[in-house]
Order: sequence, then C-alpha cells, then structure tokens
Amino acid sequence: MGVWMSVDSVTPDLTRVRNLFVNLYCLGTADSWVLVDAGLKGSASGIIRAAEQHFGKGAKPKAVILTHGHFDHVGAFPALFETWDVPVYAHALEAPFLTGQSPYPPPDPTVGKGMMALLSFTYPNKPIDLGGRLRLLPGDGSVPFAPSWRWIHTPGHTPGHVSLFRDSDRCLIAGDAFVTTKQESVAMVATQKEGVFGPPSYFTPDWNAAHASVSRLAKLDPEIAATGHGKPLRGPELRSGLQRLNTGFDDIALPRQGRYVPKDHRTRSMEGA
Repeated sequence: MGVWMSVDSVTPDLTRVRNLFVNLYCLGTADSWVLVDAGLKGSASGIIRAAEQHFGKGAKPKAVILTHGHFDHVGAFPALFETWDVPVYAHALEAPFLTGQSPYPPPDPTVGKGMMALLSFTYPNKPIDLGGRLRLLPGDGSVPFAPSWRWIHTPGHTPGHVSLFRDSDRCLIAGDAFVTTKQESVAMVATQKEGVFGPPSYFTPDWNAAHASVSRLAKLDPEIAATGHGKPLRGPELRSGLQRLNTGFDDIALPRQGRYVPKDHRTRSMEGA
C-alpha cells in the first residue's frame, strides 16, 4: 500500500504530485520531462502511477532534479530506481547528504509553533547514498533536460538548496526556500490554508541564509510559485505575500526560540517579552 497521492496541474507543463504533506513535480512534456524531488518513503509506486496517469503508460523521466535532500524529498529512493534507472542532479553543497558522508543537522522541536514541529525529533536526518547516480547541477545555472529553466542557489533550509525559475512566464519552483502553508501546524497542513511562510522552521539551521534566499526570490517577482509544501500560489496574492515575508522575515518566519536561532535575535526577543 503506497503513501496517499493526488495530482493537479500548475501550468501546461508543470504538474504537482501531492504526497501526503509534501509536493513533488513532473516538469516537461511526454517527450521529455524530469521529476523534481522524490517525496516520502513508500511513495515510489504512487509516483510512477501519477507519471503514467499524466504522460502515459511506461512514462519515465530523463532525470530527477533535487531542490534538497531532506527525508520528505528523497523518500522514494532507492525503490524508484527499480523502475526508473535515471541520474539524480543536485547542488554540490548538497552532495555530502546524498552520498552517505554526512547527516543533516538534527531537527529542532524546540521552535514550537505546532505539532509538526514538536514531532520533528522523530524525522530522519541521516544521509542517503545515491552512489554513481548522483550528478552535480551545471555551474552555468542550466537545468538538465529543461532548457527554459535555470536553477538558483537558495541556501538556508539546507546548504545546497536550489530553486528553479523560468523567465518566460516567471514560474518558480521554490522547494522549501519558502512554503505556502504553515508547515509547523498539523491543522494548516491538513487544510492547506494558503499564505506565504518561511521555510519549515524545525529543519532550518541557517536563518541568515534563509532570509537572503527569500530576498533573492522576491526580486524575481514571480507570477507562479510551486513550493515543497502547500498549494501553488500566483499573481498579486503571491507577490504581496512574498514581499511581506521578505520585509517582515524576523516576525513571520524566524522562531522566537530554538537551537539554530541567532543569539542576538533570542536576546532581542527576551528583552521585548
């Protein structure tokens, strides 16, 4: 029995596959497409079914592109390779977590803000080992097998986190650089109530870099944003929310407490309490 999935269209050539509480994407057309991220453990058969539902029986991507390697974005490996023998592309700074060399910093349940955060101590942070399937993203910013897209380094949530952007229609695949539901809250995740929020706080170790990444993406003035968690947003609602997140990042995204919260921010928070 696979993990629950649903499928919906973002653009004519970008399809969201919702895998319980995380999104992955099929990018391209039946002739040539890539999978962006790989969902939760146990989802391989559901991902394959979703792809065949969208592209036709026997559909197979040219590659998998990873925004980052957290457990809910790589869970279908290695089972997925039993059907799809394809390369996996990621940023060079993400490679230690994808070759078995290094675990991610442990999740931080002390950030509070909801049950998803409180339960985060149970979330895996061990590396996976993709072996010879791992490829590094090209240094020129191009996205393999997706020539109209470019990748942008958006660290903070992880060191090698990337987002994908298409200039022609200003479509953004943001990964977890920012999300469109409050991922710390079980109720918000269940209802998919829309908004623009910072990266999941229980798994974000570098808040200064995370804010810089939000600023970088806000400057793109995206028309559409497909994120790792939550429904796709578009138009004025997206842009105003992203600008609000950028200018009010400390109040909206940064936890008031936590092992990775900068010391000067904790001091200011205590003084203002």
